[in-house]
Amino acid sequence: MSPTSPAPAARPVLYRNGSVYTAADPFATAMLVDGDTVAWVGSEQAASSIADSSMDVIDLRGALVTPGFVDSHAHLTETGIALDSLKLGSVSSALELLDAVASAGGDGPVLGHGWDETAWQDPTLPTPEELERAAGGRSVYLSRVDVHSALVAGALVAEAQLQDVQGYDGGARVSRAAHAAARRAARRLPEPVLRSYQSKALSEAAANGYVALAEMGAPHIGGAEDLRSAAAWNHAGRDTPAVPEVLPYWGELAASEEQARSLAAQFDVGLRGLAGDLNIDGSIGSHTAALRSSYSDAPDEHGTLYVTVEEAAAHLAACSLAGLQGGFHVIGDAGLDLALAALELAAAQVGEQRVRAAGHRFEHVEMTDADAVARLAKYSVTISAQPAFDALWGGHGGLYSKRLGERSGSMNQFADFYSAGVPVCFGSDSPVTPLRPWSSVRACLEHHTNSQRISARAAFLGHTRAGWRAARHPNPMAGQLVPGAPASFAVWEVEELMVQVADGRVQSWSTDPRARTPLLPALDTGSDPLCLQTVRDGAELFASPALRS
Repeated sequence: MSPTSPAPAARPVLYRNGSVYTAADPFATAMLVDGDTVAWVGSEQAASSIADSSMDVIDLRGALVTPGFVDSHAHLTETGIALDSLKLGSVSSALELLDAVASAGGDGPVLGHGWDETAWQDPTLPTPEELERAAGGRSVYLSRVDVHSALVAGALVAEAQLQDVQGYDGGARVSRAAHAAARRAARRLPEPVLRSYQSKALSEAAANGYVALAEMGAPHIGGAEDLRSAAAWNHAGRDTPAVPEVLPYWGELAASEEQARSLAAQFDVGLRGLAGDLNIDGSIGSHTAALRSSYSDAPDEHGTLYVTVEEAAAHLAACSLAGLQGGFHVIGDAGLDLALAALELAAAQVGEQRVRAAGHRFEHVEMTDADAVARLAKYSVTISAQPAFDALWGGHGGLYSKRLGERSGSMNQFADFYSAGVPVCFGSDSPVTPLRPWSSVRACLEHHTNSQRISARAAFLGHTRAGWRAARHPNPMAGQLVPGAPASFAVWEVEELMVQVADGRVQSWSTDPRARTPLLPALDTGSDPLCLQTVRDGAELFASPALRS
């Protein structure tokens, strides 16, 4: 076949003898995929009647087919680096961290991710001199688990020009502007290396059932070229393996409609909006999330606000006029106060309807109260949240309680968002938490605050269909398996299927056919479902040998 010849048409694929999660038929056991589209879903008996020699047939042997997951907040290059560098999540002391640095191979900078001093018995961090000795004189950049601060040493300090930058005091730990400068310096990578890290992240996502990821680019993270490189995967050639779709966002302030349009126009990549990691504040773990009152474990620290109300309002107004999604990274309650004040000021400038129609989104939004939830609903702001944050840091004795005391009991109020009609989608903020979607669904079911738990079905929809809607995907059928919908799905090996609800007063499982509720994997078994195949628009992204064995 010549290089210009069209690829041969793919044969229709009939999946049968399993379960299909679809609103079209809650008892469906089979699905027909024709090209990039779901052609049919139905029963085993019907599958027998339509099967013919023109089709490839996959015997699911009891496996479950679901819509593919959408990660609504991720960082591809950062994820690839974390997968390929020192994994520091299990170190429990400065000494163990130094031992890990000393064991790093290669001769370039020592990169690592995931340390969390709040889990150490002695939270004392190593000095720059200790890090440099352990690294044998090499530069060091080790991001904290929340990626809002890092440990640095060696030539990186001079390369990033950290002297006299906010967040650098001469010690190994950098935060705020100093961390942004250090991260940019550590990530000045040749294009082939950048692409290899992104490829690694996309492969990891595909192997875990993701068909799309919202890439949150920003000047302080990887710069414009990093975002262009990530979005270019959507247009890779025929010889490049298929990967999950990248939904690109750019986090840079616009002061006017003209500037908003200009910022968006610099990316010929299908930019979704000027939102994402456009930081109003930082993170709780690094003491940079902006709080109304001081941190419980740092009485002199209230966090950091990186923009003013006027700047945030101008940005939201500009994006509303340009018909673009705007939005911010906001975690602390004082940060959310600023974001809500900016919404109201923008609405006064351009009209509430324009603000609502733009479909703005706020990332994280971990600290809310009833008034804040009502105001978010008023302006139709989508919340892009990370359930695994609660699983990782919530509960008695967790990071939230150490940093915030009693305020930690009102974190990540998923149920309140749903009750008030606030649109919600879910993601991982990878590499902050792993690309493990079922663990994230489980975190919604098992929220440390009982009143904020939501059902598995609500959580699953927040991780799938809601992710497409939050990104304003043009196909309204994306994220579901019904005839005519995109053939973007995952196949899972499961132990048991059931209906799972969050309210302990209600029976937590049901096989009553009158309920007509599609079944999801039991998530109380101690293990996540195993991904057997991931398909996006009919193209296979990942397949386990077990699928066809």
